[in-house]
Amino acid sequence: MKLYDFGQAPNPRRVRIFLAEKGIKVPTKQVDIGNLQHRNESFAAINPMQRLPTLVLDDGTAIAESMAICRYFEALYPAPPLFGRGPLDGALVEMWNRRAEFHLLAPVATVFQHLHPYMKRMVDPQVPAWGEANKPRIFEFLQFLDSELGGRPYIAGEQFTVADITALAAVDFMKQSKLVIPDDLANVRRWRDAVSARPSAAA
Repeated sequence: MKLYDFGQAPNPRRVRIFLAEKGIKVPTKQVDIGNLQHRNESFAAINPMQRLPTLVLDDGTAIAESMAICRYFEALYPAPPLFGRGPLDGALVEMWNRRAEFHLLAPVATVFQHLHPYMKRMVDPQVPAWGEANKPRIFEFLQFLDSELGGRPYIAGEQFTVADITALAAVDFMKQSKLVIPDDLANVRRWRDAVSARPSAAA
């Protein structure tokens, strides 16, 4: 198998962190989004949506979307469990992972896509007003998350899960979007320090 990756993007990083937490090593091939390599014919034949990451299995099956790839490896290697332990825990992890995706990662990425000059060739047209409109959504969610993290160590509960991976990728990508965690969000900062100290965070 082979994982098509791009080191600077948050979604491929989610898969790398997940694999590191599992102790799984997968051969990778870098696809340079900055040089539009994801739009060439050879990669489009692998993933017609031209998105990263994409996992290609030995039989040629291509699995795209970061969470789909993570679920594939979770089924193959269930320990340590990163999608929850049992029905209720699994549902809570799913809930928080989707919240982190929709209310944090997506708006952070939107700010980057529509306001950063680097993205001008890839996002046509850039709509700066849409980028600016997403900034308040990020900070509203971080405020909400800070209140939630006052009662538990991790995003979805007492254990590190894929929800923490998604939130960490989003929070770290805020730097590229020229956004900063407010100083008064002590619980978010404590959580980020803790998850950033895990070896997998360097993946």
